[in-house]
Amino acid sequence: MELRMPTPEQVRTVYAADLKESFPPTELKPLRAIEELWAEGWYRPWCLFDGDEIVGECFLWLGHPGWALLDYLCVSPRCRNGGTGALLIEKMLEREQGMVILGESEAPEDAPDPVMAKRRLGFYDRNSAKVAGYDTEMFGAHYKTLYWADAPLADEVLMAEHRFIYQNRFSPEKYAKYVRIPWDPTAEPGVQVPWDE
Repeated sequence: MELRMPTPEQVRTVYAADLKESFPPTELKPLRAIEELWAEGWYRPWCLFDGDEIVGECFLWLGHPGWALLDYLCVSPRCRNGGTGALLIEKMLEREQGMVILGESEAPEDAPDPVMAKRRLGFYDRNSAKVAGYDTEMFGAHYKTLYWADAPLADEVLMAEHRFIYQNRFSPEKYAKYVRIPWDPTAEPGVQVPWDE
């Protein structure tokens, strides 16, 4: 299997077939936002190909040079539970050597399905993700912060780069309304709204 860049048409296909089926509206960017970010050089939509068939995706939202957010990791429904997700991460880390990659995974204590959220965190742990010392809240959803790096990094450094990715795209008003880095456990939870609200 090979990790490579898809065509724009292939991105549209996997967005409809995989991402829309796997992510709730509060977590899924509109396709046009992904296409705009990609066209502007802020996005890398890696796809895992088995011959000509795409079996999974790991989309990176880029920040400062050397930094990215794992925006979406998705295995095609027909290929799940066979090691494809682990292979996606392995190949992403090979392709992006030297990159610090941030991740966000639902916090089990506030997830609609706590058991599934714990399983996801376990999957990331088995696949070399480190857990940062801060959580985030995006569009009303509470996340644990993960990252892949050659060495442990201070939370202050991670938070600064994490904030930049969102601040680089959102207006100050939208950022203040929908993004909390770090998450404040004493604050009233935000309202869960679709990503493109």
